[in-house]
Amino acid sequence: MSYGRGARWALLLTAVVGGGTASPAMAAPDSPETSVCGFIREPLAFWLFRRAAGPPDARRVAGIRDIERIQFETLDKRTLGGYRLRARDKPRGYLLVAPGNAMLADQIMGELQVFRDRGFDVYVYDYRGYGLSGGSSRLKAIISDYREIVAHLNRQNYRRRALYGMSMGGVVLLNAVGAKGDFSALVVDSAPSRISHLGCPEGFDPVNHLPADCSRLQLIVGERDRVVRPAEMEELMIAIRNRGGRVLERLDYAHPFQDAPDIHRRRLQEVADFISR
Repeated sequence: MSYGRGARWALLLTAVVGGGTASPAMAAPDSPETSVCGFIREPLAFWLFRRAAGPPDARRVAGIRDIERIQFETLDKRTLGGYRLRARDKPRGYLLVAPGNAMLADQIMGELQVFRDRGFDVYVYDYRGYGLSGGSSRLKAIISDYREIVAHLNRQNYRRRALYGMSMGGVVLLNAVGAKGDFSALVVDSAPSRISHLGCPEGFDPVNHLPADCSRLQLIVGERDRVVRPAEMEELMIAIRNRGGRVLERLDYAHPFQDAPDIHRRRLQEVADFISR
């Protein structure tokens, strides 16, 4: 399955800064649903990528072993919907996946069974305003949602706390919890170093949210990626290496979920290897 067909990061961030069902003017100034990357660009972009993601369809997860619908209520009373894959016996930890910005949870759950089979409970939520989740899609709000979800999962007595962010998901996770470093392993897959040149405040640039010690962080860079090109990840690569993190550069990798099937499986296995260390 392929997502973001024909997109470059400019369009992707036209997506990162996309919008929800409410007009920007309707959000209170202190609301997480306030646009921060342009009061026209942000709502329009998220609208375009929600359309690309399409509607939820429970038939996509029918027949997947040990899967269940889940919900999470945010502090501003929005209900986020998604799925959990349950590990058999006692889980070794949790894995929270933040998907790309044109994906729904039900579209990717079948591909994530490799992590369940490694002993992780796997959590995937639709972004705010997408699919099963309510509210208006805004970058600030989505980051806030993931900060709350991680804090909630970290109170559940899991031994390992693993995070995997694809493309926009990497931007979200680094902003939400990167600098705090309250995780056992974080994989950032094909996220740009900066988004400020596309209209967002510099405070949202992912490179500004790395922990001082990056030894528990892995960045995946695909030389065939035409959505977020390697040059756009260079600052992250340098900073992560300088702070003791791992950069996995692969000549045959494209953007997440745009690889050939055998390469896609190897990519997920490499993520599983890192979070299982």
